[in-house]
Amino acid sequence: MKLCGLQKTTLLDFPGKVAATIFTGGCSFACPFCHNSELLGRDTEALCSQEEVMTFLEKRKNILEGVCITGGEPTLQPDLEDFIRFVRSLGLAVKLDTNGYQPNVLINLCEKGLLDYVAMDIKAGKSHYAHVSGRTGLNLERIDQSIRFLLNGSAPFEFRTTVVKGLHDKSDFEEIGPWIQGCGQYFLQSYTIWRCSLIRSPARYCPPIPAKAFPGKKWRNLPGLYPPMPESSGSVESTDPCMACQSVFSILTSAYQ
Repeated sequence: MKLCGLQKTTLLDFPGKVAATIFTGGCSFACPFCHNSELLGRDTEALCSQEEVMTFLEKRKNILEGVCITGGEPTLQPDLEDFIRFVRSLGLAVKLDTNGYQPNVLINLCEKGLLDYVAMDIKAGKSHYAHVSGRTGLNLERIDQSIRFLLNGSAPFEFRTTVVKGLHDKSDFEEIGPWIQGCGQYFLQSYTIWRCSLIRSPARYCPPIPAKAFPGKKWRNLPGLYPPMPESSGSVESTDPCMACQSVFSILTSAYQ
């Protein structure tokens, strides 16, 4: 496993559980709005060993209830199954964040009962999927296969879309509605840009994600996981180009029926 970060404790990433979040390196997509863009390249540097993370989880197994594995794209990791089996051996539940582009990996893990929860990104409607995902030569059938499998109820799951002004429009949600018809949970996430004249880098006030879990290790902040928190003085501009508004929900409702 190429492990590029660790959030020691989260109450948000795994619904209903106190969890740790593990960030893997490399992704099959190149979404221009990615909050973890530092992890996209296949040559992303691993910042800790698998053994170190295992040791950490072993020590926290009586505090944590689960582990969220995200990225990057975790299903690109060749030893993902072995790592998940270790996590489960500690009595911890496993949530997988995925773009669904490796359906065989997703299906294999679910059929073996290794996943307790799956969160799959729906990047856009079918017509815009390649553009929004930044993937040339996109094979949309692979996305469709993952969607169909999850809709069959093999594991608890959610679909989610990060809505970005300029990338998404009404037609995306008219296409997404019938595509995921039957799902129990679908979330629209607001893409928010923060700009502060006090700082040169928006990462300055970001929380330290990944957390400094291991003494002596150099950890990289992942700017964009949370909006930077500006100081009380100075000029701050916040723009929220979210389209997850009443019109979007009405489109989804009509398309879903």
